[in-house]
Amino acid sequence: MNGYRYLLLLWCALLAGLVQAQDTVVYKQIDTVELSLEVYYPPLFDTTNTHPAIIFFFGGGWRGGNRSHFVHHARYFSQRGLICFLADYRTWNQHQVAPFECLKDAKSAIRYLRTHAADFHIDPDKLIASGGSAGGHLAAATALVSGFEHADDDLSVSCVPNALVLYNPVVDNGPGGYGYERVSEAYKAFSPLHNLRMGTPPTIFFLGTEDRLIPVETAEYYCTVMKKIGSTCELKLYQGEGHGFFNYRNFDNYRQTVLETDAFLQSLGYLGTSPVIDID
Repeated sequence: MNGYRYLLLLWCALLAGLVQAQDTVVYKQIDTVELSLEVYYPPLFDTTNTHPAIIFFFGGGWRGGNRSHFVHHARYFSQRGLICFLADYRTWNQHQVAPFECLKDAKSAIRYLRTHAADFHIDPDKLIASGGSAGGHLAAATALVSGFEHADDDLSVSCVPNALVLYNPVVDNGPGGYGYERVSEAYKAFSPLHNLRMGTPPTIFFLGTEDRLIPVETAEYYCTVMKKIGSTCELKLYQGEGHGFFNYRNFDNYRQTVLETDAFLQSLGYLGTSPVIDID
């Protein structure tokens, strides 16, 4: 993405009365498969400065789903001042890949953003990873799980985000946890819960108390360990809610989780108190 193309897109957006410019870039190609990032820019953002960024990974059990999952989140947070990215990654339904390949793609996406930070005007030290369910696993695993690297990645570029926003994330892949039948004994290396360590990025963790895939006890233990190793972990429990409670179709929960995410990012210094944006 060159500067002329970006300015042209921004100018067209302004002429159309849009609140943000959008672009789509390919961050990785594997044989004939192209994986893209859909980009949401803040309106009239200052290209002479760098900005915090957030990348969203969709849910779907590593089997299905698509990057539109978090489009409403991207629209909101781009208006608040973040540069937002909705990420593709390979799934079983489309590409017949194991969950390990999904993680390789997520790591590649974050490395791409850091490598091209100047092109996107992002601060590579204020990069937030977010996701729901299996996408939450990918976000957490980019920070915690070693290995599972794509052969073409430049491993000198860190794939570790600076903060995590996790919506009913799959964090336990061990026996009794989600996905064990697909990852088997590799869970010890693949499961975020089993790889918590000092330096884990500050995290906010959303979960419904009636989630049949992620027990409340797992989330509580995850955050307890996080605090013991000196990392921030804010657990937000939603009483009586099940898996996927935060999605846009559950508007009241969507709105509340967005506001709590906003407050969390303010506490880290990634967002200010303005502009105030209506959530719709």
